[in-house]
Amino acid sequence: MTADEMDDIAPTRMVGVVVGRRKATSEWASDPFVVTPHAVLSQAPALASGAPLGQVGALDLIYLGSAELALWSGETGHYRDNLATGAPRLWVALTGRGERVAVHLVTANPYEGESLADSPGLTLEAVAMPPDIAADLAVFVARRHVEEVFVKRKRDKARGDAGPRGPGRRA
Repeated sequence: MTADEMDDIAPTRMVGVVVGRRKATSEWASDPFVVTPHAVLSQAPALASGAPLGQVGALDLIYLGSAELALWSGETGHYRDNLATGAPRLWVALTGRGERVAVHLVTANPYEGESLADSPGLTLEAVAMPPDIAADLAVFVARRHVEEVFVKRKRDKARGDAGPRGPGRRA
């Protein structure tokens, strides 16, 4: 594979993150609004962070801002697993609460997304992957994936002169 072929699909791209904001329904809620990831746009639009995009039922859609979606050649097996589901996802993690929400991470790696589920202070949601990102991801995997053969380790044979605690040690 030539360097030109490798550069056809950039390993990073800027995406736009859309969040849904609704009023908190619990009387014990410390914040008046609940903000969750709603969608990822395949390109970051020329909108200001916080720009309203409309409503879906009781959910206000807001453009939160742009984020970097980075692809790593060592994770192509994980991306392949994501694409194999038939409904590939992007995991969006947000930090902050209420009106002070920011994008922490956008990833196509399902295992990285799963690992963030227990992170305190993060709001995590798996959202649908836009078709053009899925197509680019499939090309990235096809060009850069290297199957790693599993090699089982074998124990070293015990030395006859080693005794019960190893060579040079007294029992």
